[in-house]
Amino acid sequence: MIFLRASLFNLCFFGVTTVMCFACLPALLLPKSGVLGVARFYLRVVYFFERHILHLDYEVRGLEHLPKGQSFLVAAKHQSTYETLKLHFIFDDPAIILKKELLNIPIWGWFLARTEPIAINRKKAREASKQIIDGAKRVMTQKRPIIIFPQGTRVPLSQTPQERPYKIGIARMQDATHLPIIPLALNTGKFWPRHSWLKYPGIVIFEFLPAIEPGQPPQEVLKTLEETIESHSQNLL
Repeated sequence: MIFLRASLFNLCFFGVTTVMCFACLPALLLPKSGVLGVARFYLRVVYFFERHILHLDYEVRGLEHLPKGQSFLVAAKHQSTYETLKLHFIFDDPAIILKKELLNIPIWGWFLARTEPIAINRKKAREASKQIIDGAKRVMTQKRPIIIFPQGTRVPLSQTPQERPYKIGIARMQDATHLPIIPLALNTGKFWPRHSWLKYPGIVIFEFLPAIEPGQPPQEVLKTLEETIESHSQNLL
């Protein structure tokens, strides 16, 4: 039954993604608010399929830890595509740090670019670090939340932080902006595994944790962040 549900969902997911990419092309001429509205409509359609075909839903905990009326950094565990489909539900207008190659994907990447992410060149570490800091300084003036995946990519449940370490960029970004870091633990990989056709029913948990305030040495920030996210993500699993 799980295979059949996953197969039906995948066909619907890829089908609606393809149709909407072409059908919504004129929306690229809209202002950013209009583009975000189209994106949220697409995400709501996908969410409908998740709930009614996969029997997969989600719950958000710890919203009281998110600062009000200012920009802040969210350092999130990255296990799955699933969390990327929920960021525009959880936040009004997030600036997501991502590899710039994604913006080159025809149509889909054009819509992504209109959401004004912070795009970086991951192949050149020094250049990427500057792009992250410059982008964060730009976004903080807009009072938008900044989302970063500090391990840099989706990490399967079997992989440890020693195998896929947390990168210092998040700590340097905090040092440059003096913004609080909100750790985000999750368990998405249990239900939507990386590079897998199968998806599983259940409740995904997104858990925001108390802020790591600015003013600490970068290596201490990174150590605290890793320990916090990893321990709480393991608990959620």
